[in-house]
This record gives sequence, structure tokens and C-alpha cells, in this order.
Amino acid sequence: MSALNETTLLEAVDILCQRDSTLKQVVDTFGPPPLWARTPGFPTLVHIILEQQVSLASARACYDKLLIRLPELSPHNFLGLSDISLLEIGFSRQKTRYSRILAQAIVKGSLDLPGLEQGSDHEVMTQLTALTGIGPWTANIYLLMALGRADIWPVGDLALEVALQSLRDLEH
Repeated sequence: MSALNETTLLEAVDILCQRDSTLKQVVDTFGPPPLWARTPGFPTLVHIILEQQVSLASARACYDKLLIRLPELSPHNFLGLSDISLLEIGFSRQKTRYSRILAQAIVKGSLDLPGLEQGSDHEVMTQLTALTGIGPWTANIYLLMALGRADIWPVGDLALEVALQSLRDLEH
């Protein structure tokens, strides 16, 4: 499948609906899922780190506060914020640490974030998960939403797991 975009998403939804009547009922009731595309880069990865194990609304509120403090969210600018400033914005100590590790890797050149766009899914996963604080879920979300990779399933996404369990009437 080619890159994930509005057209390819709708094509994939049509194929899945033809193959799975339960999914067809969901799409008929609620419409096709939205394409939650994001711009590749440091700001998106920080936002995804903020989304780890919290509600999307909570992560968004913290991210919005960060953008107020740093309208130009770059690794260098991020590293200029104190831990206290980040805690005031809403970062946990752990997410402060993870985001700093990411920013430092980019600044030092050990992570070529723009270069990931040309890498295979495996290469992107390997490079991102080599950083403390970026696990498979974070790397998969980045592959799916920022790099538009269609054949990705964010393993460990609790909301998806619960929805699938409910849809398939599986034990929770």
C-alpha cells in the first residue's frame, strides 16, 4: 500500500468493510475513521511522548502550554527550558527526561529525524526505540501519523485494544 493519506485511508476502509461485516456496521454507523496526520519532526514526537499513558486532552493541554512558552519548538529551545519550567507546564519528571533525551540526540546528531522519512519501518523503529522513553507504541504512532506508514498497528494502545475487545465481544 502507498503512503497513508485521505484517499488511501478511504480505500483501505472500503476493502476492510467488504471483508468484515462488523467493521462495515461501525463505518456505516459512525463513518470512516479520521486521518490523524501530523507533521514529522521534533514537536510531533514531543507531543506523542506527552500522550503516553494519559488522555489525549490532558496531553494536548500540556502541549499547548509548551507552545505558549516556546512558539518555536526546536530541540535547542526545548533544552533551554528548566526542569521546573517543564513541571509548571505539566510535564512529569519522566516525560521531561524522555523529551530531553530526544532533544539531545537530535542536537548531538545521533538521531537524524528528517532522515527517518526515507528509512524502512524497521529502521525507524530501531532508531527511535534506541532512545530511552520511546518505546514501540510511540515509534508506531510516529510511523503511522507523522510518516504516513499504512501497515502499522500501535501495539499496546489500550484504547484500540478495548475497542476491539468490545467490537469482537472478547474478554477484557
